[in-house]
Amino acid sequence: MKKYIAGFLMSFMLCSCGGGGSDDTPPQPDEKLNTEPSTPLLLEPTNNKLCIDNTVAFKWDVATDPEKDKITYQIQISKDNQFTKIEETSSTESTTKSIALEKGVAYYWRVKAVDSKNLSGNYSSTYSFYTEGTGTVNHIPFSPELIAPITSSVIKTATTTLEWNASDVDVNDVLTYDVYLGTENPPTTKVLENQSAKTYNATLEASKNYYWKVVVKDGKGGVTVGQVWNFKTD
Repeated sequence: MKKYIAGFLMSFMLCSCGGGGSDDTPPQPDEKLNTEPSTPLLLEPTNNKLCIDNTVAFKWDVATDPEKDKITYQIQISKDNQFTKIEETSSTESTTKSIALEKGVAYYWRVKAVDSKNLSGNYSSTYSFYTEGTGTVNHIPFSPELIAPITSSVIKTATTTLEWNASDVDVNDVLTYDVYLGTENPPTTKVLENQSAKTYNATLEASKNYYWKVVVKDGKGGVTVGQVWNFKTD
């Protein structure tokens, strides 16, 4: 009888200490990561287009979402190609949007896709267009676009080539450029004037912060002052 009681007590102690079960938490399913939508492709107005009507119909390609989330699009319109000041911004579920703008103005636009979880993809490339003004016979050039050196880059040589691009809806206009370069911001030293080429070979000093800008002229009185870009020397 004593052996039976001892065996019963031993079994009870093993059970009460968890020997017959497990405290392991059941594995949780992996959380599905959300992925950003693709980048839209701009369709209309095409780059550098002259828009006769100042109510502009914008159109872009459909973006895709890996999780099939619902997508909305955010369109931004600015008067400068760096989008430092946004003139118009709008969200839509459609891939088209009509917006009334000022006449006789050069504009820049871009679009990005945002999914239903508020995760946005990258902005599209930037396109430019010009809205026809009343009685306009000449259109100012678009703002110059930076090619090299990239803003905030570090130059490790004693010289560098400044390179840019610019365009005009008046395709027969011959564009010329003034280049300003210096260590003050904004630069006031004109290092080149009335140049038709889109490059300038600059001689630099070490350990300096340089600022530069390009002014575009169309030969008919149209002048556009570009953004200030910068780089450093090592």
